[in-house]
Amino acid sequence: MPKKAIVLLSGGLDSITVLALAKQQGFTCYALSFDYGQKHNAELIAAAQIAADYQVAEHKIIKLGFGSISGSALTDADIAVPNTLQQGIPVTYVPARNTIFLSFALG
Repeated sequence: MPKKAIVLLSGGLDSITVLALAKQQGFTCYALSFDYGQKHNAELIAAAQIAADYQVAEHKIIKLGFGSISGSALTDADIAVPNTLQQGIPVTYVPARNTIFLSFALG
């Protein structure tokens, strides 16, 4: 039976590394990315390119409507993304984002 893996592929370094390791270990990989209303889409563009480069079996981008409900600078147009480090929970934190992503992957 072939080994299969779902990789949560953001387009960032960590998720690309996970994809590379899974492919190296012989997994057939399925990539899952999320458009959650983030202000930039550079990582989604990178995710699509990486998925193609690594010849994943399928790459899906799921659109989620986090919008301004999360109170994060990444999704709320009224909150600026800071240029400096912050103490405590950063304003770019999107509450429960990864938990929601994992729920989709498991479903």
